[in-house]
Amino acid sequence: MLTREKIEQREYDWLAPYAMKSAETAGRRHAEKEHPYRTVYQRDKDRIIYSTAFRRLEYKTQVFVNHEGDYYRTRLTHTLEVAQIARTIARSLGLNEDLVEAIALAHDLGHTPFGHSGEDALAELMKDQGGFDHNTHGLRVVDILEKRYPDFCGLNLTQEVRRGIIRHSTPFDQKRMGSIDIPGPLLLEIQVVDISDEIAYDNHDLDDGLKSGLLDKKDLNGVPIWDEVAGNIKDRFAGLDEETGRFQMVRQLINLQVSDVVSSTLDRIRALGIKSVADLEKQDGKAVDFSEDMNAKRVPLREALKKRLYKHYRVVCMTNKASRFLKSLFHVYCDNPEQLPPQALEKIEERGKYRVICDYIAGMTDRYALDQYKKFFEPYERV
Repeated sequence: MLTREKIEQREYDWLAPYAMKSAETAGRRHAEKEHPYRTVYQRDKDRIIYSTAFRRLEYKTQVFVNHEGDYYRTRLTHTLEVAQIARTIARSLGLNEDLVEAIALAHDLGHTPFGHSGEDALAELMKDQGGFDHNTHGLRVVDILEKRYPDFCGLNLTQEVRRGIIRHSTPFDQKRMGSIDIPGPLLLEIQVVDISDEIAYDNHDLDDGLKSGLLDKKDLNGVPIWDEVAGNIKDRFAGLDEETGRFQMVRQLINLQVSDVVSSTLDRIRALGIKSVADLEKQDGKAVDFSEDMNAKRVPLREALKKRLYKHYRVVCMTNKASRFLKSLFHVYCDNPEQLPPQALEKIEERGKYRVICDYIAGMTDRYALDQYKKFFEPYERV
């Protein structure tokens, strides 16, 4: 039988010296007996997968609202794609794949319905009531809001996974509250999830944008990394149909960026003299990053996505509409909290009216938020 102790020993035998080892965890907020054949990070991963918040990601917006089509990414499929990319990078760098996967699966648990527009709306509504950002809310989800165990609230995840949630950082994420942190180094496993999120975000939004027709391949002509990959595909394959050609483009764009991250990160680890987890305490910036050349290539692609997709009038209209939905719901509940379900209403004395309402709305899926809006504002809708 492959016991937990044997798996922990394998980590010492196989992983890089700067990888976070399961046996060296800072532990959990509430003490628990160790599992006979699962490490702490394997247990964290399983707890996240079985959480309510994880299931709800299936019906939360990435770019396209769920009802616009079954093909487009949701927050759940995005999360799974981030985990896949992160595992690949972690394996190549000799890092702890179980820890990386747990952080990746949890990194978006705090997201609101309707993507970043929902987060912006709640941040504005809560600016005088303690604030809101999806990292901090994600930590509330795993520490407080999930209820699975009789002895404590939350999922009781390890400090390393909790640190990965609160310190998650990409150009898409705005840290607004800033009052919470988990002590300890910015582990390479955390950094891998951050950059995997960037890679997944860019390339899968590109795929969805092209599939939807909001983005045209002509919009990308002249973007260096697009032209480079398009040229490679044209040289290798002739007469590809539209769907296969698009898949090959996205596949090779991801492969190019992942390979660059692995190579440049290994060079940076050597140059910085990182030989242990303790050495990470001395680092100011991130060791896991693209090369300067790749960073330069990625800027025009991101600018094209911003200009042609994220600012497309249909996306902007949906974004503004979503913001109005959530703000209207928030005000309705604030004016009359008795309209909240009993399990939320009973928490008001302990947590305060505004935070309870914020937690409730942030946990909604897109379609549930839309259903609630219709019940409140359409006179013939059944309550």
